[in-house]
Amino acid sequence: MSEQVLNLVVRKRQEQGEGVVVLELADPSGKSLPAFEAGAHVDIHLKTGLVRQYSLCGDPANAAVYRLGVLKDPASRGGSLAVHELLTEGASVSVGAPRNLFPLAADASRSILIGGGIGITPMIAMAHQLTAQDSPFELHYCGRSRSRTAFLDELADADFAACVRTHFDDEGEAQKLDLPAVLGQPAEGVHLYVCGPAGFMDWVIEGARRAGYAEDQIHREYFQVEVDASGEGFEVEARRSGKTVQVAEGQSILDALATVGIKVEISCEQGVCGTCLCDVLEGEPDHRDVYLTDEEKAANDQILVCCSRARTKKLVLDI
Repeated sequence: MSEQVLNLVVRKRQEQGEGVVVLELADPSGKSLPAFEAGAHVDIHLKTGLVRQYSLCGDPANAAVYRLGVLKDPASRGGSLAVHELLTEGASVSVGAPRNLFPLAADASRSILIGGGIGITPMIAMAHQLTAQDSPFELHYCGRSRSRTAFLDELADADFAACVRTHFDDEGEAQKLDLPAVLGQPAEGVHLYVCGPAGFMDWVIEGARRAGYAEDQIHREYFQVEVDASGEGFEVEARRSGKTVQVAEGQSILDALATVGIKVEISCEQGVCGTCLCDVLEGEPDHRDVYLTDEEKAANDQILVCCSRARTKKLVLDI
């Protein structure tokens, strides 16, 4: 997968909350940046071979900057640490053009936005866009502690401040997120959007399903998931390349292909972004990603080779 890469500069950097850096990226000559819609992310090229995705959290109507919020994660595989260390004010950075895997539903009559921790970032852009569209919504921001939370001042001052509700673990019970009350009874045209830690998201999504929300009313974006590499080995044939390789237990298809000289473009390496998506010609994948929909997984004609495995003894891929 090839993409347009923009050479930008860090115009502004600000520390907020605990361990969150908020960045504004701009064209060095002041030119307008490619447009984006709420829910979009960009690929940040941090150093050789390290590419990570971060949601755009600015107003989509502002073409002057791309705004990001990045949490310094102690369990980082290098991405967030590199952002905090390298992206100082004035630093140059290569950035992929915006891509949107988490768009707002065009036909929504009302939107419920729920952000957990740094998962608030795409919700801020959504709130800006929904306000501009005069479309009803409510934004729920959940965090561990008010003192550790970023973006609170700007949300309080935003045009949509009346639509924002905050919920903190260390404050009174009355202000904590009452998920059944927030979700209410599902109605046609009501759409739910959730982003944040995987466990938090799973809780919200399961709550929506129990409330009766249809799958096409539930929208989610995962930042990070645990990759399960367990399972027996299997064979992969890369048909166009004319090569076959054995994938060992605990080894990814991606890594196995690399041993025979087949390089697949990657980014998140967790089954989140879809960069390493390949077509399946034969065999049945064991899907372990959060990128493909349930319907796409059932079709068994695509696989994310960074994390998924095989249910059959052999997979034939169109690479």
